[in-house]
Formats: sequence, structure tokens, C-alpha cells
Amino acid sequence: MPELPEVETVRRGLQPVLEGATIQSVTLARPALRYPFPDQFSQRLAGRRVLGLGRRSKYLLWEIEGGETLLAHLGMSGSFRIERPGIEDAGSGAAGVLPGAFALARSRDARHDHVRFDLQGGATVIYNDPRRFGFMDLLPQADMARHPHLAGLGIEPTSNLFSAETLAAFADRRTPLKAALLDQGVVAGLGNIYVCEALWRAGLDPRRPASVLTDSVVAERLAAAIRAVIAEAIEAGGSTLRDHMRTDGTLGYFQHRFAVYDREGEPCRRPGCGGAVARIRQAGRSTFFCQSCQC
Repeated sequence: MPELPEVETVRRGLQPVLEGATIQSVTLARPALRYPFPDQFSQRLAGRRVLGLGRRSKYLLWEIEGGETLLAHLGMSGSFRIERPGIEDAGSGAAGVLPGAFALARSRDARHDHVRFDLQGGATVIYNDPRRFGFMDLLPQADMARHPHLAGLGIEPTSNLFSAETLAAFADRRTPLKAALLDQGVVAGLGNIYVCEALWRAGLDPRRPASVLTDSVVAERLAAAIRAVIAEAIEAGGSTLRDHMRTDGTLGYFQHRFAVYDREGEPCRRPGCGGAVARIRQAGRSTFFCQSCQC
């Protein structure tokens, strides 16, 4: 699934086109994605202006004129595409897609174009999702904090409130450190990839109990590593595993900077380490780390 940096990259790509734009019409190609669309979904959006485009954890939040918010989740393979008449894709020459430096051709299979937002002024935003594991919902802005997908989410790692003290919430846990960091109730938006990378940067073994964070020095080291890896991934445009793409069709390139993720058996990139990247299973997911320098 796309993680926080990928979703933030999508938000930034959509923002110049969507914010302030009026939705002229919404066309649904099917009645449901992962879940059914809300009642009167198209009618509730038509003629409304998008006041702002935000993100909470891995969810995109469209603030809609009239007091509702469109909540969108990309699932495993969902992506947004922006089209404008007469504009050609720089990589393939195909009409209607914003220019971008394509490293991998974007799927244009119309069978997977499930939602079409036509905006006043001629631009169109299309949601494409081959696996249909994404979803959209409409909710009153006043009820956002109580929405099942948003209630109980912790502090964002991009927030000024995120700190070593945030991680102290893990301090009394015997849960392995990596599993604890995936708890969305403490830190919202962290996923498997960036937890592996942050733990490598902090030099911490993912198998250690989360109680290691009772040490304020260790907690601060990890908090700094989380902030840095998330910021760098956002700047690079995300990680783009398999079929995730940015809104302009380009791929993110942070995966070329991975120190441990998906690098099993390769030399550790920490200067002077000499170890190799190992892979283990934790809670049914792959964990990548260096057994020599992460302790």
C-alpha cells in the first residue's frame, strides 16, 4: 500500500488543480470500489467548490463547499490522473495527460478508470484502480474526528508535535519495536517501508522491545530518524513500489536510496559496518535490517 510520503506526493500534485476548482460533474463507472460509494455521491459533489486538499495519515481529504469532506484512500493500486485537453504526455505523446518524466508507462486501461471528476475550466481528475482496493466516502466536516477510519489516529510524523515524547507512549510495551511503530494510534501514517528505514538510521534492532524508548537519548535518535526519512521520501516523490505513481504519471525515486528495505543479502550501506541486510518475518510482514550495526 502507498505510505504517507506517496499519499502526500499525490496531495501536492492534485492541489494546484483541485483547490479552488468547482466540480462540474462526477461520473462513476461502477457502484463500488472496496466499499460502495455513498448515497447520491455524484449529486452531492456536482456544482461544489473544492476549498482545500489535505491529508490525514494515508487518507486524502477534499474539503468541499457546503460542509462535507471527501475522504479518499488509494488502496493497493489506486492513483489519480489529471487530464487537460490538448496537453500531451511528455513520455509517450498520448493526449490529455500532464507532462512528466515517465520511468514506467502509466496504465491507460479504461476498464480501471472508475471515477471521473470534470472540473469547470476543462480539467479532469480521474481515479484509476486496477485492484479496486481503494475507496471514497463523504462525511460532514464536523464528524471527521469520529469517522471510523480517522478516529484514534495518532500524531503525524510530519507534525511539529511529533517528538521523542510521542514515542515514549511505547515505553512500557514488550511489543517488538517495529510492530509498536506500526501502531497508527501513536504515530499516524508510518508503514512497513519507512519504519524499516528509520530503524536502520537510528541503529536500532527491530526485534528489541519497545520499552527501549524509556531511554530519552534513544527515543530522540529514533524520532529524528523518522522525521528525516519521511521528509526525504516526500521530497523525492515517494517510493513507488509496483504500480503506484504520482498524479503527473511520474514515479517517485526514493527507492533508490533504500538502505535496507528489499535489499536482503546486500552489503549494509553504513560506512564501516561490513554487515549484510537480513530479512525476517514479524507479524506476517517482512522486516529488513542489518544484524551487525542495528542493536
